[in-house]
Amino acid sequence: MRTVVLAGGTGGAKLAAGFQSLLAPGDLTVIANTADDDEFWGLLVSPDVDATIYRLAGVFDDVAGYGQKGDTFQTLEALGRLGEATWFRIGDRDLATHVLRAAMLNDGCRVTETALELCKRFHLPSRVLPMSDDKVRTFFVTERGTLSFQEYFVRERLAPALHAIEIAGGDTAESSPEVAAALVDADVVVIGPSNPLISIGPILKVVGPLLHRERTVAVTPIVGGRALKGPTIEMLRALGFEATPLQVARTYLPVAGTFVLDSRDAGAAGEIEAMGYRVIACDTVMADGGGALAKAISEAF
Repeated sequence: MRTVVLAGGTGGAKLAAGFQSLLAPGDLTVIANTADDDEFWGLLVSPDVDATIYRLAGVFDDVAGYGQKGDTFQTLEALGRLGEATWFRIGDRDLATHVLRAAMLNDGCRVTETALELCKRFHLPSRVLPMSDDKVRTFFVTERGTLSFQEYFVRERLAPALHAIEIAGGDTAESSPEVAAALVDADVVVIGPSNPLISIGPILKVVGPLLHRERTVAVTPIVGGRALKGPTIEMLRALGFEATPLQVARTYLPVAGTFVLDSRDAGAAGEIEAMGYRVIACDTVMADGGGALAKAISEAF
């Protein structure tokens, strides 16, 4: 079954790994968020694309929550000794990814082409596609001014009060030919259990018009009143939304026809069905690495 997973952050990438364990080689395509990309020392860093590739390759550092297992930081430490700010931690193995990407971009390659080449270099049976070759960036309007994604998340550690989220370039960016073809050919498109505001929202700005509700399923990132990873709950509340699976369901209603609800929240299934969804209630925590959740979704289609 040809499956496309929309992923930004840990949850979506983990579910993608679950699908990869079930599907035949070539049947999985992941469309990754690029709105949290940034440049450091002249290198384009694409955290969600790279984290997805690393996870599918089995080298993602789950302990650190970014980068590759067993990485060292000698280059970063040397930069620090030279007086550079090193709040954004890039490991030596991770740096090699960024250097290769930069070299390809300098040779005229598209961002999509760099990602596909990295998939080959990491020997993946699946494809990871950036959501667009165009530049899209997330900015956070806070009590301390407007900050880029990495400034807010990494340097400031989410401390400044959040007033608004802006997706610069999201209204004009276009999907790549590879993304458009993958969505046309897909038997099912899965919106992963990532933050709907900053991980999935930018992707939907670009590819939303290409989705068909009957083939699209959205997975809740909220379980029992909590987000298993990241500040989803806090961000929803800061922007005046209720932090519940119901709110997530409302967000995805224009593009998804099936909603995956955690069994702990099964009491909300009736309200979500009343919106026009088909509801799947199951364990969404992915303690097994995502295979069981991927199987439950696949069996529904």
